[in-house]
Amino acid sequence: MSKAITLQCFAKINLFLEIVGLRPDRFHEVVMVLQSIDLADTVQITTHREIAIRCDHTQVPTNEENIAYQAAQVMQKALGRKDGALIEIGKKIPVAAGLAGGSANAAAVLVGLNLLWDAGLTVRELEKLAQALGSDVPFCVDGGTSLAVGRGEILSPLLSFKGIPLVLAKTQNLGISTAWAYKTYREQYGEAKPVHASNLPILLSGLVHHDLARITKHLYNDLERVVLPEHPAVAYLKQRMSEAGASGVMMSGSGPSVFGLCANENQARSVLSKISQEDQEQFLCHTSDAGVVVCS
Repeated sequence: MSKAITLQCFAKINLFLEIVGLRPDRFHEVVMVLQSIDLADTVQITTHREIAIRCDHTQVPTNEENIAYQAAQVMQKALGRKDGALIEIGKKIPVAAGLAGGSANAAAVLVGLNLLWDAGLTVRELEKLAQALGSDVPFCVDGGTSLAVGRGEILSPLLSFKGIPLVLAKTQNLGISTAWAYKTYREQYGEAKPVHASNLPILLSGLVHHDLARITKHLYNDLERVVLPEHPAVAYLKQRMSEAGASGVMMSGSGPSVFGLCANENQARSVLSKISQEDQEQFLCHTSDAGVVVCS
C-alpha cells in the first residue's frame, strides 16, 4: 500500500550577501544572513516504484533537471534504496526569483523521504546530504535565521527573527540566473574581495537585540552591483518600495525579487497598495523560523 506525506517548504530572503573571494573549486566564497519567510510551496510525496515529478507551474522541469528529483536520487544513494517517489509540487514561490524555491522543494524531498522511509536521519545529517544539491538547500532543510559562509552551506543558527512583516515583489516574466549573476560579478570585479567596509557586525547586533531600525539600515547584497544596472526594472522596484515607506529595502539573492521590511502590518499594507501594478507578483509575508514543516 502506498504511503504519502504532505509538506510545506518556505522561501528565503537574504538580509546580507557579501562575496569575499573565489574558492579553488571556482565557487564564490560568501558571507550571508539567510532568513525564512512564510511564503511556501506544498510538496506531496507518495511512495512509488520510481522517481516522478509533477508540478502545477509550467516553467518547472519534471525530469532529472529538477533539483527535487536529484534530492530523491541523493536519498536513494544514501539509504541504499531502489524504490522511488511521486513528488507533486504546488508552486507559490516565484520561479528564478532569488527566493530559493527550487532549493526549498529539494529540502522538502529530503525531509519527506526521511520520514516516509523511516530512515531516522537527523536534521544535521540531512543538511550534509543537501550540500551536494546546492548552496541554499542545507539552509532550507531547517530554515529560520542563519549566518552562512563557505559556498553558503556552512550554517550557524541565529536568534529567531520571526514575525516581522515584509512586502515581497517581482516583475512578472523576469527571471535572473544565479550562475549569470555570479559570473558577471566575477567578470566585472575580479576574484579579490571588494574594498568596502562590511556592515555585518552591526546587522548581527541588530538581530540579537531585535532592533529593526538597525537591521534595515544595514541590509546588503553585493549582487545588486551587477543586477541593477542590467535590469532597470529591479532598480525601479527598489526605488518605488522605498518611496512607498518600507523601512528597509533589498534585492534577495540574485534577484529579481525585492523585499521591504516593515515595522508593522499597517505599514506593510500601505507599501503594498502603493507599489501595486499589473506586471508584478506581490506578496505580504512575514519572517519565519521554519524551513520544512509536515502538514497535519
